[in-house]
Amino acid sequence: MYNLTKFTLGDMTECGAALRKLGNGADSMEEVANRTTRYFYEHFLDPETGQNAFALVRFFKTHAYCDLDTELRRFADQMLDDSLEQPEMKCLTLLATVGDQPEWSDRSASKGHQAIPLPSEQMVAQAPMISQLISQLGLTINDVLSPDPDLLLNLQERTYNVFYIPEAKGSIHIPAQEEFIHPFEIKSVLGFGGILPSGNLIAVILFSKMSIQRDIAELFKLLALNVKMAVLPFDQQSVFRCVVRA
Repeated sequence: MYNLTKFTLGDMTECGAALRKLGNGADSMEEVANRTTRYFYEHFLDPETGQNAFALVRFFKTHAYCDLDTELRRFADQMLDDSLEQPEMKCLTLLATVGDQPEWSDRSASKGHQAIPLPSEQMVAQAPMISQLISQLGLTINDVLSPDPDLLLNLQERTYNVFYIPEAKGSIHIPAQEEFIHPFEIKSVLGFGGILPSGNLIAVILFSKMSIQRDIAELFKLLALNVKMAVLPFDQQSVFRCVVRA
């Protein structure tokens, strides 16, 4: 178990090794993403209360609109003007989620984040949390929406910064203040991720009930490579878990 107030380089190394193994025996990226979110949720505790340090952990991946299933396309359509719909348009897709509320542990129960369309640089720039995530990781919006094939290898090999909001309450970059941040006592928000060979972005977002200091937040960027290695075998194939319906 890890303490967010005393997370060390040694802890990071141990955590990274565990994350890297989460792809073993998995049959889809979604399964690895679920294991990843649950790992963070279960292994970081508040030492004073013994409760989970993170109220909510989410794993996102950009995905082409045309490759989404019918339900996810329908969800994206509700957020999009039909005139802006494009088959290759990237959607920031919720691949896994786990949290304190039962509905936070089912990606299909999310009311606003199952598949967020990213139709243009201008529209992404108007989404405060997404634009800030991209910016703080050290990417441009165009790197995410339409990565240059000639620069893709460089994007894959880079070590990215963290998305870090030390004070979630009142932050212009974190929406749903009254519905989520205040009632669930979210203190800090932290995220990390990177670019896959397919050109898609993956990002893990952690909503913490404990304040996170910058020096500790910086350690999390080193975990991005471990998560990337776990999901890499499923890039461009077997992204979503197959559901057998009776």
